[in-house]
Amino acid sequence: MHLALLDTFRARWTQTIHDEWMRNVLQNRPDLRREQLGRTQKLMNAHVRDCLVEDYESLIDTLELPDANDRHVLAAAIHAKADAIITFNLKDFPNETLAPFGIKAIHPDAFIVMLFDENAALVISAIENQQKSLKNPPHSMTELLETLENNGLNETVSRLRQMF
Repeated sequence: MHLALLDTFRARWTQTIHDEWMRNVLQNRPDLRREQLGRTQKLMNAHVRDCLVEDYESLIDTLELPDANDRHVLAAAIHAKADAIITFNLKDFPNETLAPFGIKAIHPDAFIVMLFDENAALVISAIENQQKSLKNPPHSMTELLETLENNGLNETVSRLRQMF
């Protein structure tokens, strides 16, 4: 989110994507409440310009992916004229299926590394902003980097550790 807030890329999502991430967070974090995540959703929509993709649903049934439940993501990407889908779930977004639409599936780690290569200062600023925003409980930069690494952002963390 902090990378999107600095306009390093144009983030786009749908209400269905919001519903999915909130459901998954609540499964993994029973200490959180849906109302808290709803506040986060509202802040995301309010602070990232032109982020909410709508009126893409008619495309869903025309698409084929290994997991039919992911078609809404591709439909939204096509409708938004996105260049990429940033996802940990690469196997369900095969590039040969996405290529005719001019879209690539990119792992978040590879995506952030690409942003780092384009403008390291902005990525460093975003991570510093993220660390400062963690107040309840606060996290040191070391703790934040460990969390990112535990979430599969290994190359990103490797580069950031050289900076901090």
